[in-house]
Amino acid sequence: MPWIQISFECRKELSDTLSDALISAGAVSLTLQDAANQPLLEPGVGETPLWNQVVVTGLFDAAVDVDMLLAGINATIAPAALPPWRVSTIEDKEWEREWMQHFHPMRFGARTWICPSWCKPPDPDAVNIFLDPGLAFGTGTHPTTAMCLEWLDQHIRGGETIIDYGCGSGILGIGALKLGAGMVWAIDNDSQALIATRDNSLKNQVESRMKILAVAQPLPIMADILLANILANPLIALASFFADKIRHGGTAVLSGILAEQQSLVLQAYASSFKLVSSAQNADWIRLDLQRI
Repeated sequence: MPWIQISFECRKELSDTLSDALISAGAVSLTLQDAANQPLLEPGVGETPLWNQVVVTGLFDAAVDVDMLLAGINATIAPAALPPWRVSTIEDKEWEREWMQHFHPMRFGARTWICPSWCKPPDPDAVNIFLDPGLAFGTGTHPTTAMCLEWLDQHIRGGETIIDYGCGSGILGIGALKLGAGMVWAIDNDSQALIATRDNSLKNQVESRMKILAVAQPLPIMADILLANILANPLIALASFFADKIRHGGTAVLSGILAEQQSLVLQAYASSFKLVSSAQNADWIRLDLQRI
């Protein structure tokens, strides 16, 4: 069955009202997208960031009367004017297969692969991490994650105690365990991330060596390695906390840093860490620091 898609371009101040109008009119799904290629970086705690100019799109049954639908939306958002709109038809597809075809096994470093569960590992003897795209961030496709996986592939020797701070899907902690780390403490402030990490640890059979904690829970260990693939502002705010959780001589692997933010992050860590190495992928930087 085909579908009708109606998209409106509006200022963010109208996006909530317009979204509610589309849902009330019977939209089966709703998406919001950037209309002007505006980056969104580092939202504050509790914030839901939105672009200044937004494309709001509703998906409707093909039998809908578009003219009546638009008239109803116009009346609902009044006195605001109906923003510019466009209508398109989407043919029905096997959406699960459509989604799956975009994810393939990916190699990181010499011995690590991320494999979707529906794919046969290209190298059965490699370190294969089975991970499907889901609700939490982290499948290996983003440069910040890729750089951390490459670091783990090169540096895990076996038996390490690791903190994965901002664990997302659990990809880094699971990768570390499958490479031979002894124990990982996976931490996040997002309940969906904690659920995803638990599910993925079970899928990869490493759950017995992974402790999963919310940010507010006590962290009663000193780590050999701390992984933090988050963003520059929280990395700066957490510098003292990280210093207290890494043994002397241990390593902090910090990612999610834009190139122009590197000096600010290094300044925040200068009293307790020294820079050992760094890597860059596109506009993103990874910093490898040693606790002094």
